[in-house]
Amino acid sequence: MKKLILFFTTFTLLASAQIIEPVTWDFSQEKLLGKEIELKFKASIDNHWHLYSQHIKEDGPIPTSFVFFESNNFELVGPTSEGKPIEAFDPNFDMLLKYFEGEAIFSQKLKILTAEVFTIEGEINFMACDDSRCIFPMPLAFSFSVNSHGEIINNQLKEVITDKDHQNTERYNDPLVDLNNPISDCGEKKSSDGSLWTIFILGLLGGLIALITPCVFPMIPLTVSFFTKSNKGKGTSNAIMYGFFIMLIYFLLSIPFHLLSDIDPEILNEISTNSWLNLFFFAIFIAFALSFFGYYDLSLPSKWGNKADSGSNTGGLIGVFFMALTLAIVSFSCTGPILGSLLAGTLGGDVSTVNILGLEFAMVATKLTIGMLGFGIALGLPFSLFALFPKLLNSLPQSGGWLNSVKVVLGFLEVALAIKFLSQADAVEQWGLIKRETFFVLWFIIGVLTVLYLAGKIRFPHDSKLVKVTRTRYSFIVFFILFTIYLIPGMFGAHLNWWEHNALSGFPPPTSYSYTYPPEDDIFDDYWEAIEHAEKNNKAVFIDFTGWACVNCRKMEENVFPKVNKELSEYVICRLYVDEKVLLELPETVVVPTSDGKTKKKKLSTVGNKWSTLQAVTYASSSQPYYVLYNPKKGLLTNPIGYTPEASEFKSWLECGLDAFNK
Repeated sequence: MKKLILFFTTFTLLASAQIIEPVTWDFSQEKLLGKEIELKFKASIDNHWHLYSQHIKEDGPIPTSFVFFESNNFELVGPTSEGKPIEAFDPNFDMLLKYFEGEAIFSQKLKILTAEVFTIEGEINFMACDDSRCIFPMPLAFSFSVNSHGEIINNQLKEVITDKDHQNTERYNDPLVDLNNPISDCGEKKSSDGSLWTIFILGLLGGLIALITPCVFPMIPLTVSFFTKSNKGKGTSNAIMYGFFIMLIYFLLSIPFHLLSDIDPEILNEISTNSWLNLFFFAIFIAFALSFFGYYDLSLPSKWGNKADSGSNTGGLIGVFFMALTLAIVSFSCTGPILGSLLAGTLGGDVSTVNILGLEFAMVATKLTIGMLGFGIALGLPFSLFALFPKLLNSLPQSGGWLNSVKVVLGFLEVALAIKFLSQADAVEQWGLIKRETFFVLWFIIGVLTVLYLAGKIRFPHDSKLVKVTRTRYSFIVFFILFTIYLIPGMFGAHLNWWEHNALSGFPPPTSYSYTYPPEDDIFDDYWEAIEHAEKNNKAVFIDFTGWACVNCRKMEENVFPKVNKELSEYVICRLYVDEKVLLELPETVVVPTSDGKTKKKKLSTVGNKWSTLQAVTYASSSQPYYVLYNPKKGLLTNPIGYTPEASEFKSWLECGLDAFNK
């Protein structure tokens, strides 16, 4: 009975916290005399956790155990042995128990009975606890390929795939969806055999489009500021290296996909929407803003500077590389629409190869590399020009404090963009701290402060007293006054449809993330519930794979959706946020394909995990926005489409889906 209670306690803890793995396993082998070998299983245990011994009293915790599947190729010699455990009172079970901390080693001797290569297979079962909680993971399967000399020639350690896992998997692979045979041929045709040149050109176009998105734009003032302080004599060479490093970083980011076949296709989306990463960028942009205001001067460590002064320029190149790396990370959320489909292609089991310079490379990973290379080149070239801009500024007369005023205005801009990153983390985690109205209030305050500064009412450490307001300064004051007025309606609620903020689409949180926005009772947030409701009411489903941190999703929702309300009202609307970090009440495990044609076990612990896995497995895509028109009885009505800024084109696609459904 006590074990049963503990089992349910474990699931309760998992439902209220992130899935944790405090114990990791590794194994080795040792040759003994004659035909005997010894297998050693090493458990590495996190601090404050302990793993229980094999020898535990009844009604206690689950003991560690090793199950070896029977075989005619070997026989076990004695039981599995273990190191000396700690024996102490355990408050979790209110009894004296044996357990291990830090590390535990278990050994099993066996005798070889064959001269052929054979396999040793089995499972490890265990439980681990800290002072307040326990986990009981799924069994771990192990597999050794051993030759007649007792040498391990191949090994594998993975979680056991259960019938429950396969049942869960079936839900995420919709059998009605055939991407190659929709009812109607309108929309974007799915193509998995695009040439490498086509992928490269798509990457180039994606890099150019990314320049005008909120995830890349914040780096423009940072670039100008950084290169203003760089070595003036090497301004041109540093600018060229900046563009080269951007391209190189994107190229290097694709290398792991050549080496590891089981990387999840939504990994870049996971990185771009990571709350801690967005909070880090919030702090970085605030730090740069304070530097722009003149409160301190951000500079490279003196050791790097000394190397640069000595003529090696190593310090300068390190700083340039750091800026390029920052740009690459910040722009992850913009690479998704271009690279998401390539990443999702790894789930298709395409194991074909391509020969480049006499070397064989996996086609899926090669497409990703080519796409990233094109993206990096398109993004790197313009930023090289931005890096050259300070050199042009340095050639201008330095009379007056106009250059410092430019820096201060850029500082206000950096604060505004920092709030964008903070709001992005808030929306993903659903903290409710910076909803749409709060975002507009904060930007309004920044706009007012900028106007007061330009009018000479506010001064910063390096500012001199404003004697005369020039025409140029007047024009900027008028611009910021008008922009600040433009923000006012957003402070009073997203329901004010008479005043749209189309110019800011993608920057503020979505209209649904608001204090005043009415509940969307007619919009489903569950894939299967939406399909069930549509079937009962004989309607088609509009499935919207979106994200709280998705820039293009906001542009579609604010600029396109209002123009096609009539067509959308004919559908059951299902909106699935692939980056939502809200924990599932009961985490699930599913089996997904890998790029080498095998499978792996994947844990789904958040709402976003569910919908990103569904999108990748069923629809072979991991980019957002991604729109699907679905017939509950027949599957796909049309080819799915992505970002479509032309309302007329999107309207035609919706109408095509309705025609296909009515037929």
